[in-house]
Amino acid sequence: MSARQSEMFPLRPIGRVHSPFEEKFGIPRQPGLVHVPAVIEMLPPYAHPEMFEGLEEFSHLWISFVFHACLEQGWRKRVRPPRLGGNAYKGVFATRSPFRPNHLGLSAVKLDRVDAGEGGVRLHIQGADLLDGTPVVDIKPYISYADSVEQANSGFAAECPHAQLQVLFSPEAERFLAGLPDAEKRTRQLVEIISLDPRPAYRKSSGRERSWGMRFAGLNVRWEVREDQAWITDISIESGVRAS
Repeated sequence: MSARQSEMFPLRPIGRVHSPFEEKFGIPRQPGLVHVPAVIEMLPPYAHPEMFEGLEEFSHLWISFVFHACLEQGWRKRVRPPRLGGNAYKGVFATRSPFRPNHLGLSAVKLDRVDAGEGGVRLHIQGADLLDGTPVVDIKPYISYADSVEQANSGFAAECPHAQLQVLFSPEAERFLAGLPDAEKRTRQLVEIISLDPRPAYRKSSGRERSWGMRFAGLNVRWEVREDQAWITDISIESGVRAS
């Protein structure tokens, strides 16, 4: 084996994420910012219940995954973090940008429950910042005494992101949501996501009103930003898709 070959470490997906986030736009930029559920479906040959014995004793997990939707865009030496307004550069290793050499991500998520049986293994989680279809390459339990450092310095990301926009609904959008079986939950999720203002940083400072949209949980959602308010103007079910 050559020296170059010995430095290659092939990764195989052990699971796949089922998430209501159907596109990159709108996904929270860190885990735990919104209370949105997701499921990790384990893939063979890793979907054995015995591989997960004891996992339900932990409240949170570390999920290692691949930013699969960014693979074709390659990696960059320097990036512009949204937290800095999208105008200042930082080295890619000083950020959590998806444009990394190996496109690996790491998220701490809440574990709701483990469904394990003859039909396979599914991990139900909360607070994930994961795109639907994301390949999972490893899972580890979160250990509070080792993984939480009280005096840690978080650099330019020292403060937790907070709601930037007041989210309001048009009468048409309110009527549509009221007709869903999970209207209260879906309304809460949309408010949490859009209040964080997922727009690119350079768009926020343009001063121009514009309509924005995202696909979320089988819904097409559109809104307009007017100063510090986001008006959800229209919600519809994607063609051929049942809202979940």
